[in-house]
Amino acid sequence: MAGTAILAAALSACSGGSGGAAAGKAEMKQEQKPDMAIAVNLTGDQVKAGEPVKVTITDGKLAQVRVTDSKGGELAGQIAADGKTWTSERNASPGTDYKVEAQNTDSQSATSQFKTGAADKVNKVSINVPKGSTVGVAMPVSLVFDNPVTNKAEVEKQLKVTTSDNTEGSWGWIKDYSGKDRVDWRPKEYWKSGTDVKVDMNLNGVDSGKGGGLFARDYNTEFKIGKDRRMEVSLDTKKMTVTEDGTTVKTIPVSAGTPGGKKASWSGKMVLMSKEGTIRMDSQTVGLGDAYDKMVDYSMRLTWSGMYAHAAPWNSANFGRANTSSGCVGMSDANAASFYSEVQVGDPFEVVGDGSKGNADLGNGYGEWNLSWDQWKAKSALSGAPQNG
Repeated sequence: MAGTAILAAALSACSGGSGGAAAGKAEMKQEQKPDMAIAVNLTGDQVKAGEPVKVTITDGKLAQVRVTDSKGGELAGQIAADGKTWTSERNASPGTDYKVEAQNTDSQSATSQFKTGAADKVNKVSINVPKGSTVGVAMPVSLVFDNPVTNKAEVEKQLKVTTSDNTEGSWGWIKDYSGKDRVDWRPKEYWKSGTDVKVDMNLNGVDSGKGGGLFARDYNTEFKIGKDRRMEVSLDTKKMTVTEDGTTVKTIPVSAGTPGGKKASWSGKMVLMSKEGTIRMDSQTVGLGDAYDKMVDYSMRLTWSGMYAHAAPWNSANFGRANTSSGCVGMSDANAASFYSEVQVGDPFEVVGDGSKGNADLGNGYGEWNLSWDQWKAKSALSGAPQNG
């Protein structure tokens, strides 16, 4: 009995000793786990902006990565399938402090910081539709750039139009009348009344290409499509027909441009660009010598080159009878006042009939409606792929 007890005690002691040694080894192994280490492609305090942030883990796998700036912004990104790298969806912006925070699948963490230098050259955007405005059914979204854009596809990828009714449309690149690069978003057909439109231009940090510089901010606007009002001027009948929701509501006698030379009107589909009220019109500014220089009431711009619809009381004898103007569409004071009070920027304005000097260039106003849908899509830097909003 005594021997048995001693043997049992010995076995018990051996068993207990073995368990303690194993636990010690496990503890030692855990203590020796190396710290998490990451490498970031952008380092230092004068990093060149305009490229994505890439975070690589030395050992193990990434579980989470956050890249934030000093203003509270965050660069979204994705971890690769193998868990080894994380890449931001957007580029680092110029003149910005960034902090990188990463965590691995073992709940270890690592951080890094960098700062981008200021851009050597900054590109900027002018937007045609002010935020909160209501516009007509033909109004395109039109962006004009201060500097050249040679990376058109990269820029276009960052432009997004969202609509309340999934309107189909496409971006198209053209030269503005000013000579600057311009990109417009045109629906396949005229907008539907009541459509809400939002435009996001996520350009911060995007390189516009040689001679253009980086964009240093994002842009956005939102607007609503108003009443479906359309105008058609017939050079043959010398009358302007106004329709609302497909029904003719007004016919106005007019006198358009004199046929056969520089004073002829442009024809085709145009868009009412702005309501400018009473303005001075000087023929010398549009290459027509000293033909006129006067203050003109109820002026509504149709092209950058100076074609307007406006009051022309000095030409009253020709309204509905003859086209004798210097290119604009003139009407009586009373008709112009009434018409001016009703129309909205973005309303379509089409000139048909004989005696015009043809269509204006695409960038001389909003001439994209003179192209077929396929022709317009072909002007996209992304192969004309339609963008649904």
